[in-house]
Amino acid sequence: MQIDWLHFTPWPSLAGGVLVGLAAAALLLFGGRTLGVSGIVDGALVHRGREFGWRLAFLLGLLAAPAALTLVLAPTPPAIDISWTRLAVAGLLVGFGARLGSGCTSGHGICGLSRLSPRSFVATLTFVSAGAATVFALRHLAG
Repeated sequence: MQIDWLHFTPWPSLAGGVLVGLAAAALLLFGGRTLGVSGIVDGALVHRGREFGWRLAFLLGLLAAPAALTLVLAPTPPAIDISWTRLAVAGLLVGFGARLGSGCTSGHGICGLSRLSPRSFVATLTFVSAGAATVFALRHLAG
């Protein structure tokens, strides 16, 4: 395995991880809620009274932050070399997996593991294993 040094971005990746960790800690400390994006989306779609406002604000922030960063840094847009159909199917499968696993990678992998949740450990191990198996199958078996 070789590292693609042209696209290796350890500092921005570290900064993003720190920001996600800070957001998860702030939501838990100040709101008493776990930062699991699939749960936040689910709650926003169901419109659970007082809960709707902060959920909508969080989701709008998820969309606004990259747009604001684009205005400041003008990053190179990612190259997506698959069809929109395959991308949509992949997104639906991720959503189905998050529902099936009772949470997404942010909920289990960041918040659940930090609380030493055995269920989150198993879920995260499953996410990572399934991702590795998929990459292996698509790159080495499917050609």
